[in-house]
Amino acid sequence: MEQAGQQMRAAESAARVPDVVVITGMSGSGRTQALHVFEDMGYFCIDNLPPRLLLQLAELVGINTGVGRHLAVTCDLRSQGLFDEFSDSVTQLREHEISVKVVFLDTSDEILIRRYDENRRRHPLAAPGESVASAIARERSQLEGVRDTADLVIDTSHLRTKDLRSRLRRAFSELTDQQLMEVSVFSFGFKHGMPVEADLMIDVRFLPNPFYDPEMRTLTGNDPLVRDFVLGNPTTEQFLDAWYRLLDVAMPGYVAEGKSHLSIAVGCTGGQHRSVAIAAATAAYLERGGYHVSLSHRDLALANVRTS
Repeated sequence: MEQAGQQMRAAESAARVPDVVVITGMSGSGRTQALHVFEDMGYFCIDNLPPRLLLQLAELVGINTGVGRHLAVTCDLRSQGLFDEFSDSVTQLREHEISVKVVFLDTSDEILIRRYDENRRRHPLAAPGESVASAIARERSQLEGVRDTADLVIDTSHLRTKDLRSRLRRAFSELTDQQLMEVSVFSFGFKHGMPVEADLMIDVRFLPNPFYDPEMRTLTGNDPLVRDFVLGNPTTEQFLDAWYRLLDVAMPGYVAEGKSHLSIAVGCTGGQHRSVAIAAATAAYLERGGYHVSLSHRDLALANVRTS
């Protein structure tokens, strides 16, 4: 029953995700940040595309070939001519059975003026000597028709980046936020240097070391004998119980923050025995929890490993 429900939710999610998403709106409202979210979701992304190229680009990247690829673009539609061109392009897409949705990002005049002031940037529509407030008012007037026809309007005036990311992911991803976060789990050896890229690191040098057993010295944590020795130890069992409980708290927090990639490092002395076994167990646990996980062993090639 639960599996059938998950399949139904997945099918509904896939059905609502369009082939093409066009991001437009007020200058300074976060169009570039929004495009980055779609990039993280696996969309083919183009910034500031002329509307007349929408159909051509969709066909070029294979949107209508059944490969399941999606396209996201930002379009600057501040002139009436471009808006008319955009309307024709959307009609063309639909005539070719390519679904499209328009996202309009809006922000209050007060916030926009503050952003331009803080960034010391000139408004792209401002004529020489024209105030930012006047340029914003003119742009808002020109975009009124675009806003009225948009499929989704998001006010970013007081929206944090992670909240914008969450809104867009819920609306335009076939995957959950949890599935969208790429988790990289890797083992390493402290004697070969600390990893600088790790978001979360755990030191397992306190666990019993198979290195001191001649039978296991030239094996690795991938070998059943070493893996069983490490994971079957009572100290390891206690540690893994606590480690998994920590992950159960930390991982949803990283997801809620909108993190697109998380790196977890597991270290022992040489990166050959304990860290390899614990990293593999960690990756397997996270996979069972629905995360998209990759597993690697940074220093295993440097180990003194028995060859058959």
